[in-house]
Amino acid sequence: MTGPGKDKLLDLEKRMNALCIKREDIEEKFIKASGRGGQKVNKSSSAVFLKHQKTNLTVKCGKSRSQSLNRFYALRTLIEKIEEAVMGTDEKKLKKAEKIKKQKQRRKRKTQKKLKGQ
Repeated sequence: MTGPGKDKLLDLEKRMNALCIKREDIEEKFIKASGRGGQKVNKSSSAVFLKHQKTNLTVKCGKSRSQSLNRFYALRTLIEKIEEAVMGTDEKKLKKAEKIKKQKQRRKRKTQKKLKGQ
């Protein structure tokens, strides 16, 4: 696994341009990760720490053993955080929460119906 595809990187660049985020405004550090991965993770600095200077938002990502992939994940997460801060609440999260709420209500009704039938 070498890293994300060109189309995903271009999409990320478009989102950054839309929010007027410059690469110079993002401070990037590589740090040692923790968790699964064994000796490779413990010895190499594969986790990425990003800080956006203007908003003071920070992100740390060590999902993968690959530095380039972690850089992509961290940048994507940072952009999502900035979007959320600029635009307010995230609509995707609200829709997902609403969907889960409806599913729980359906299951509850189904269970109650089964219990009444016994």
